[in-house]
Amino acid sequence: MILVNTDYISGKELETITLVKGSTIQSKHIGSDIAQSFKTIVGGELKSYNKMMDDARALATKRMVAEATALGADAIINIRYASSAVMQGAAEIIVYGTAVKILNK
Repeated sequence: MILVNTDYISGKELETITLVKGSTIQSKHIGSDIAQSFKTIVGGELKSYNKMMDDARALATKRMVAEATALGADAIINIRYASSAVMQGAAEIIVYGTAVKILNK
């Protein structure tokens, strides 16, 4: 599966299938959340939250790819990510793009 954030794939003729998306809501363990709150006092990178967001993006992307694969897509173009806080220590990640078939493989 080809994944790109452009609305084209160089040298390829594309047929649009439909919009596909994937999402997840992730949270940290309460102990990690408390530890990270202390980090905000002195500043610096919140590594466990970075990992949480990386894992959430990977899972959301996997779900989007599964949806596109089920539709017979060869690629997803124009991919975009968005996130929002759902509650303290929890975030929603959504990824969406256009599933396409490559006509001139």
